[in-house]
Amino acid sequence: MEKEQLINKTLNTLHQLPPEKVQEIADFADFLLRKSENVILTKGIEKLSEQSLEFLNDEEDIYTKNDLKERY
Repeated sequence: MEKEQLINKTLNTLHQLPPEKVQEIADFADFLLRKSENVILTKGIEKLSEQSLEFLNDEEDIYTKNDLKERY
């Protein structure tokens, strides 16, 4: 079944439910949307993190062991 057909079928079902059940379904739909957004954000953060590690590998070392005041 295609997305539009599923939406229409769901809307028809929602019209037949009592208001408290409609609210419950609305809350669940909001939960699913937030969960989906969190997955997208997490993947984006992972990608940025991977890219930043590559950037740091290209940087030359600023300090050496000679810069240490004390060695342990």
